[in-house]
Amino acid sequence: MNKYAYATIETLKKAVAAKETTYEEILDEALERAEKLKHLNALVEVFDKASILRESSLNGRLAGIPGYIKDNICQKDRLLSCGSNILRGFRSTYDATAVSRLKQEGALLLGRANLDEFAMGSSGETSAYGKTQNPWNLECVPGGSSSGSAAAVAAGLASWALGSETGGSVRLPAAMCGLVGMKVTYGLISRYGLVAYGSSLDSIGVFSRTVYDNALVVSVLGGHDEKDSSSLKTEPKDYTKELTGELKKGLKIGVITDALDAPGIHPEVRQATLDALKVLESQGAVVQHISIKALQYCAASYFIISRAEAASNLSRFDGVRYGARVAGKNLLEMYENTRCAGFGPEAKVRIILGNYVLSVGHSREFYENAQRVRRLIRKEMQDAFNQVDLLVMPTHSVPAFKTGTYDNNKLEMDLQDYFTAPVNLAGVPAISLPVGFTKDGKPLGMQLIGPHLSEELIFQTGHAYQQKTDWHTRTPSL
Repeated sequence: MNKYAYATIETLKKAVAAKETTYEEILDEALERAEKLKHLNALVEVFDKASILRESSLNGRLAGIPGYIKDNICQKDRLLSCGSNILRGFRSTYDATAVSRLKQEGALLLGRANLDEFAMGSSGETSAYGKTQNPWNLECVPGGSSSGSAAAVAAGLASWALGSETGGSVRLPAAMCGLVGMKVTYGLISRYGLVAYGSSLDSIGVFSRTVYDNALVVSVLGGHDEKDSSSLKTEPKDYTKELTGELKKGLKIGVITDALDAPGIHPEVRQATLDALKVLESQGAVVQHISIKALQYCAASYFIISRAEAASNLSRFDGVRYGARVAGKNLLEMYENTRCAGFGPEAKVRIILGNYVLSVGHSREFYENAQRVRRLIRKEMQDAFNQVDLLVMPTHSVPAFKTGTYDNNKLEMDLQDYFTAPVNLAGVPAISLPVGFTKDGKPLGMQLIGPHLSEELIFQTGHAYQQKTDWHTRTPSL
């Protein structure tokens, strides 16, 4: 039963409206497919049918449309693991704002998607619940940290999923799995109920097959939330209204040459980006070259800032209030035993590094300098947006790589965020679009990056591109 396995939200809504199927039939098929493809390890848990239906209003813009939630986003009365043993057995007491808004608009939340532990990783290999496989090539990673969300949509388990971003954790797996992945302006989607990794960088994002579907889900999620102090005072907006299939008249696109010429970029990634730009030019866009010199320092700046904030945020997991507890002779030993047993190697390394760069004698050398680079990248991007409407660069430097490739080269693994982290540092929106495949069938992605609150223009441009290409319609052989 795979009639609607790879269907878009738009297709499902039309099928229900035409009485070709029902919400319940769509749900049954989704649950059946999740069981059939559980070897992908994209999902930590699939909920039972009765509870899924009970929690949805089944009325609204996403009525009856199934999707998955990354397991660092709170769902009331559901287990919440963040891909870590330290939260094993913990059950959330409330819904994240994003989750409550999805329920209000009728979405069916099918389960919890796997992820790198506490969203720390670029490959989907650090989860305490095992590695996630890429549906396009089971020997390869799907990208991270939102590995399960991306793999679930790519495998046809749902038409959309929520992920989270700190340095590219939606866009990177979207590119490696042939999907659309949207990172919005910082504060546009509430972070209330998103377990914090790097608070000044974190953002909830959306996976889908098409730009239209992505714009629809973001329309549901966006808007001010009093529960989140970093939430922007913006009104909800329907981002699907301007998706006419045409580009904005006189659209100016700046291709970041520092990215295209970066050492180590895969030639097929570079060529796919250039080919995608030609498609946009054929639709009337004016393309020019832009240099952003600070790009070369962004990865280092991101590493320092994110690790520093992670060390602070993860200090709350100590065996007292949340999840697992390992006993000790005294309180200090209980802390040590719990954190030693509960956190995996990647989380431990980042906590140690974060505390180091914040320590007396080192904070000026590392953390304060990293914040200076952050201000510089913001300024350079702002200057660039005075010349062009959107910026373009590849989403990733290399296609999906084999599991275990960088086990002994942590620096190379960290550099997977080289093209995505600048966007998080600047707090601006960006979307990753599927723009081709390698000769051996691995998906390739390209980013459209816009100024503060330019989601409407990004969606409009991405949708126009998809009207002229078919990369987003291709599906893996499973």
